Amino acid sequence: WKTWRFTTDPLERRRGRRLGQDGRDGCYLIRDSDSVPGVFCLCVLWKRFAYTYRLHKDDAGSWAAETCQGVPKRYYRNIKNMIAALKKPEQGIVMPLLYPVTATRRAQALTEEEMSSNSLSQPGSGLSKTL
Repeated sequence: WKTWRFTTDPLERRRGRRLGQDGRDGCYLIRDSDSVPGVFCLCVLWKRFAYTYRLHKDDAGSWAAETCQGVPKRYYRNIKNMIAALKKPEQGIVMPLLYPVTATRRAQALTEEEMSSNSLSQPGSGLSKTL
């Protein structure tokens, strides 16, 4: 897959953890691109790896995803329609989109992470950190 990339960037790792906290193959989120202004990225979890696909708008206002090589590019009127299509198999991404990781779910996961790390620092909490 040419769209997959590994990074040691702390911001990317936090985003990957958000997907990992859900942990289910097919969970996904959409975020702003860190490197290309005006472009979004679709991150999809599969077998514990986050695969990233760029979503961009062309001059005519249609949206497309950079999928794997050999898959014809499809254009959509909006991101909502694109996501609906990418929920189906054989769309040029690692697997169909199944479980959105929403802002509410991300906030909940971050709160749980903070509570867990605070509990770990308290003696006698009975919790251990898994590495």
